Amino acid sequence: MNAKNDRAAWIKGPAAECAVPAPANARPRRLVLLGAPGAGKGTQAELLSARLGACQLSTGDIFRAAKSIAECDRSPALNIALEAMRRGELVTDETVLAVVRERAACLRCRGGFLLDGFPRTVAQAEALTQLLAGEQIRLDAVLSYELPLETIVARLGGRRTCEKCKAVYHVQTHPAKVDGVCDHCGGNLVQRDDDRPESVKVRMAAYKASTAPLAEYYGALGLLVPVSAAGSPEDIYRRTMQALDARG
Repeated sequence: MNAKNDRAAWIKGPAAECAVPAPANARPRRLVLLGAPGAGKGTQAELLSARLGACQLSTGDIFRAAKSIAECDRSPALNIALEAMRRGELVTDETVLAVVRERAACLRCRGGFLLDGFPRTVAQAEALTQLLAGEQIRLDAVLSYELPLETIVARLGGRRTCEKCKAVYHVQTHPAKVDGVCDHCGGNLVQRDDDRPESVKVRMAAYKASTAPLAEYYGALGLLVPVSAAGSPEDIYRRTMQALDARG
């Protein structure tokens, strides 16, 4: 997040004002991003946002930021979402949609948008389609970053996270200078429970179960664009832009 693209209205709510400039050249892109854990979707979202000038709109960012906002300054929907999270429950589709509808102006962002982490269900996707139609906004594409399961297991299984500063390393592609010790703060590097191979396989099964209907929904609308997530971030970005340019 920076001064030119602070996502203030998305993070804080419609009363805030964003400082997003109009794109200098190309038309704004309006995209939904899908991708399993370890597929590199987050990195691509950052690259696309920086290079296309599009706002990265993540519902997770809203909920994380809301914890530091006074209760009286939150919307009713945001308070309901936070209460559900405190109880360890999933935020319902109805509540997520209410939070997004409050920020409908962000979907008209001059720089375009990248919806990251939303929609997660077909019900959310259908509601988003209706919302965009009401705002007379056309979705350009739904990018689906895809990798074989064994590659994802290797990627996530090799990750190590600093217990202190949370810096992330990889035993093969980005090792620490001293094995098990963080380069930045000297903290211990550990493997998170959800990065263990057995956990990754469970997470992938859950992801596929929830995303398959979503992919089918957007495929039927002619919006789904599969993108191979193999290779370096630059390789994947280049593939993404080629796929988008091919759509016109």
